[in-house]
Amino acid sequence: MVQADPINRLMRAALHSDEEFVSTLNDLLRRDLRITVRELSERSGIAQSSLYKIMHGKRSPNLSTLRAIIRALRQFYHSSEEDFIGLIVARSVLESVQERVTDVDGQRRKVREYPVHTMEDAIVAAVRAEREGAIAIVCAPIVSSVIEQLVHVPVATIIPRGSVQRAIELAARKAWL
Repeated sequence: MVQADPINRLMRAALHSDEEFVSTLNDLLRRDLRITVRELSERSGIAQSSLYKIMHGKRSPNLSTLRAIIRALRQFYHSSEEDFIGLIVARSVLESVQERVTDVDGQRRKVREYPVHTMEDAIVAAVRAEREGAIAIVCAPIVSSVIEQLVHVPVATIIPRGSVQRAIELAARKAWL
């Protein structure tokens, strides 16, 4: 089972109870990010003493504190890499990709490749791409509907127009042999 986005988990926990919020925040800091309260304090602008009070159940976070924590955590989760688009396709398709960086509306985006052989590989690669910070995923139509249900980033489907016709013609020629 794929775990929910960590920021979404934290927001749901905050809505459920202070105890669940603290537990989830502790889990994210210690297990996922491996950062200290001091590092969170520096990134969020919240006093370290205030964060310790929240973490030990002596104070409930107000809305502005919650927003600052979430903003800081988003930075930690996305600071490891530049924005990139995950390209999940068979190795033979990757060989035809000429650009590993693309310009879209004046912004440069890296393309990170995830070569796969099976549908299961594609699903695992999509989850991995999202965890590694992909801002979007490009994949084949046969797996796109499944991947869209698993990840929380946009998914674009490769639609091979010209190559489909060439493949039909090749199959017809082979059938005549």
